[in-house]
Amino acid sequence: MVLTGPVIRRRLALCMALFFLLLSVLSGRLFYLQVICAEDLQRRAQSQWTSESVIRPTRGMLLDRNGAVLAQSATAYTASVSPRQVSDAARLARILAPVLNMEAALIEKRASDKSKGGVTLKRQLSRETAQQLKQMKAEYAAASSDALNGLYLEEESKRYYPMGEFATQLIGLTTIDGVGQAGLEQALDRYLSGKAGRVLSEIDGKGRSLGYGESAYIAAVNGGNVTLTIDASIQSFAEQAAREALRVNDAKAVRVLVMDPQTGEILAMVNKPDFDLNDPPRSDVETLTERLRNRAITDAYEPGSTFKIITASAALDAGLVRVDEGFYCAGSVVVDGGKIRCWGKPHGAQTFAQALQNSCNPVFVEMGLRLGAQKLYDYMDAFGIGRRTGVDIPGEAEGIVISKSAVKRVDVARIGFGQSVAVTPLQLLTAVCAAVNGGRLLRPYVIKQIDDARGEAIQRGGTTVVGHPISAETSATMRRLLEDVVALGGGKNAHIPGYHVGGKTGTAQVYVDGVVSRDTHIGSFVGFAPANDPKIAVILIVDEANVAVDFGSVTAAPYAREILERALVYMGVAPDADEPPAQKVTVPDVTGMDVDSAIGAMKRAGLDSVLDGSGGRVTGQLPAAGAEMNEGALVMLYVDSATLAEQGGQVAVPDVAGMPVMEANRLLHAYGLEMRVTGSGLAVEQSPSPGEQVNPTTLVTVRFEPP
Repeated sequence: MVLTGPVIRRRLALCMALFFLLLSVLSGRLFYLQVICAEDLQRRAQSQWTSESVIRPTRGMLLDRNGAVLAQSATAYTASVSPRQVSDAARLARILAPVLNMEAALIEKRASDKSKGGVTLKRQLSRETAQQLKQMKAEYAAASSDALNGLYLEEESKRYYPMGEFATQLIGLTTIDGVGQAGLEQALDRYLSGKAGRVLSEIDGKGRSLGYGESAYIAAVNGGNVTLTIDASIQSFAEQAAREALRVNDAKAVRVLVMDPQTGEILAMVNKPDFDLNDPPRSDVETLTERLRNRAITDAYEPGSTFKIITASAALDAGLVRVDEGFYCAGSVVVDGGKIRCWGKPHGAQTFAQALQNSCNPVFVEMGLRLGAQKLYDYMDAFGIGRRTGVDIPGEAEGIVISKSAVKRVDVARIGFGQSVAVTPLQLLTAVCAAVNGGRLLRPYVIKQIDDARGEAIQRGGTTVVGHPISAETSATMRRLLEDVVALGGGKNAHIPGYHVGGKTGTAQVYVDGVVSRDTHIGSFVGFAPANDPKIAVILIVDEANVAVDFGSVTAAPYAREILERALVYMGVAPDADEPPAQKVTVPDVTGMDVDSAIGAMKRAGLDSVLDGSGGRVTGQLPAAGAEMNEGALVMLYVDSATLAEQGGQVAVPDVAGMPVMEANRLLHAYGLEMRVTGSGLAVEQSPSPGEQVNPTTLVTVRFEPP
């Protein structure tokens, strides 16, 4: 077949087209590899002939105000293996499994992955385990065995907390990689963490370093140190007292804050229950999350009678009440058709100073109403109630205050004695410090100084005055009044012999399923010392104590006193030479006595008593018989009507003259008696007569008349 010119030309054109098409494909492929994929291929090539090791920086320390270490980084080790250097993965796994406490199958799987230049077997190994591995590797090498070829140990950091179960929620913790996870460890992570360094070196196909290869070293920058205002000694006093309060009261939780009222420095912060920071319950996320919550700044609660410090300060500062002004407590007061009762028996005639000592609710209802919504809210705002304090700790809540536009007269009345308002412990303590430090509202703070890795200060904390809610004169008056509360009133269990202590107890409501619980309360005490020149202030809150009497005077005040007493001695505050030391008296055993006899026995012993429950006889007491207490301290007497009924004994009818209906009924019921009411107002006549011996469950008719 003879090819003609046109055919040859067509075939030649086709060949040339195919050639150019192939050339275009090859050119495109080359362009793709050398231009588009160049960076990725270069990276992959470098990963095959270079090794990169991360140099972890040393995380900075957390220190107390005196330089005591609260958190630091200790040396730990990471065991890794280079699969390309492993000759027998199964044998390697059998040797390492018992030492690393790992499944042999998992080690074998990781050591067999030849696609990786190195894999991690286990991190955070102790120095002892690392030393054991080094010794084993040396022994196998000496025996010319390649069983542990490819095994490497690298140093890393492990966070260590020398104090253990200590300021847990405040300090927080880190992840296993040393990254802040909670508390100040997380909030200050950018200062503590530092900057990682790197080592780059050339390796052969089996991952071994080339002696003649190039290498690069980028040094790590260590983290800075943070000094806190916390005093480790005072923190330990608070930890011990909180632990004891939690145990003795069988409570749900205990919260403690200690502050310098003149500077705003937080000296101690405790939330129980907690955990050892060196052994966090990471396997139980719910428990870990719950116990990491810093409830001293995040959880608001109705403060109860401790809030009367704020109401009293406002009323005095506004000129709406005099210290010696007279009042009368009939046991209850009616506001907008609703009855608000006092916490115990009617206090009768009393001055304003005595009303604060007695923690009389009706008088503080009157104070709230005298102030009115506008002034009351102005003073609450001036004291910082209803807004964050601005403390340098993450997670602070702002409390709960009814909107002024929605508040009713009865709400104002209840706010006056600490209901219908919710505060955080830090918020309340900050406000109380303002009431007694001369009238200066301070911003609380916990970070004293932050230093960089070279030791140079890059941030300092300091005292910041936020406002002046009351005058210095009013503050001086409040110091005297609150000292009398501890010396003469319901705060007696916080009295410290030789020291002038001021403070106030509180017993607050707890809501269960949206309804106020009659059986569950929050007991608290807020106090300061010395009263004339406060150098330390403390608030101690016991949540839901599981004891018969859960008043703050019993569940909280004694433990706050313990903190104050130990702290004052530690701070070098000398006792007053002009104050005679309190006499110690022994608590008598009144269990089984009738109520009147028990109260008399306590008085003869030099002790006051508070009656709780319904019954004609005492079934228990706190403290127990034989305990030593300061003269004049309060002893709680538990009574139970069932005991008297079972014994079948008679009781002497108590005198209810002058009492309102509710209080008369409570007293009669305490003796196992029933009451029939005629009229209204205060009791003026009763039958059977006072002192008459009757059987339990006898009906007592009481006539009431308006006062």
